[in-house]
Amino acid sequence: MSEPLNPVENASYHAFPFIQVTTIEAHILEQQRTHPEATGVLTSLLYDIALSAKIIAHATTRAGLIDVLGKAGLENVQGEQVARLDLLANETLIRVNACTGRLAGMASEENADIIPIPAGYRTGPYVLLFDPLDGSSNTDYTISIGTIFSIYRRKSKEESGQIEDFLQPGRDLVAAGYVIYGNSTVFVYSTGQGVHGFTLDPGVGEFLLSHPNIRIPDKPQFYSVNQGYERYWSSGVRQFTDYVQGKTGEFDGGLSMRYVGSLVADFHRNLLAGGIFYYPADSKDPGKPHGKLRLLYECASLAYIAEQAGGYASDGRQPILDIVPTSLHQRTPFFVGVIS
Repeated sequence: MSEPLNPVENASYHAFPFIQVTTIEAHILEQQRTHPEATGVLTSLLYDIALSAKIIAHATTRAGLIDVLGKAGLENVQGEQVARLDLLANETLIRVNACTGRLAGMASEENADIIPIPAGYRTGPYVLLFDPLDGSSNTDYTISIGTIFSIYRRKSKEESGQIEDFLQPGRDLVAAGYVIYGNSTVFVYSTGQGVHGFTLDPGVGEFLLSHPNIRIPDKPQFYSVNQGYERYWSSGVRQFTDYVQGKTGEFDGGLSMRYVGSLVADFHRNLLAGGIFYYPADSKDPGKPHGKLRLLYECASLAYIAEQAGGYASDGRQPILDIVPTSLHQRTPFFVGVIS
């Protein structure tokens, strides 16, 4: 009679070595251990945002099969046409985060005013700001789009969040990040302890660590800008563009231009490959003399990520993270990345 099979000693058992994986939840919890003062609320809030991203990713990957493409026939507070996926992403982030007791309020690029916590629900120690779907004008063309978010600790003592809780400089951020929806879905975040990226495994339904401790390469490869607006730029911005192209002889790098038109996509590529993104102020639209991008919903968050990864962000005069906002939908010129 043969001996019973011992799976530990069976050679075929060892043919499949254990693959160590780190989920986004485990990673956030591990980072929390280095901050004994943390209560776990921030950890749960970040995971709630990751859950929102999974829902949005599910819709974007099925966008051609369900009725979410095209415009919704509405204008947002910015005077821009709202895409249907914009509405879906915005509503998803609001509904997932409104009733958890972790937030005192929210603010979205799509909403004119602060989004309050519904009556009857607890409020928490943080406020959340977000651009629900950056690059949404590209949704009909299967081009990468994204979600950008920022988290601040509330300052007010009232039950509901106040405007002062949202008008904080980027230096006061406790966490920030973005999600890019492309050939894969990647969640990138920082809590001030470096920058880490997680790729969504659709089979498992979980974000798994794929890009630990991201650092922008010292040697840049690309510059990203809508050069079709060059005739509307200041002479200083045109000279800067000549510089990054290597035309002036002062910079021998001669960067190649890559521009998608989705801020998250352009930023993510340059974060990994090295380079600079910029969207300067221009004279094309007199109603937007300070540029197109929003300080609170886009620029502060990505500036925080860039600095944590060894880069820099400026409005052309001062660091983005030092700007004290004066309104929820304030715009700013934006230069972010590395050039040398």
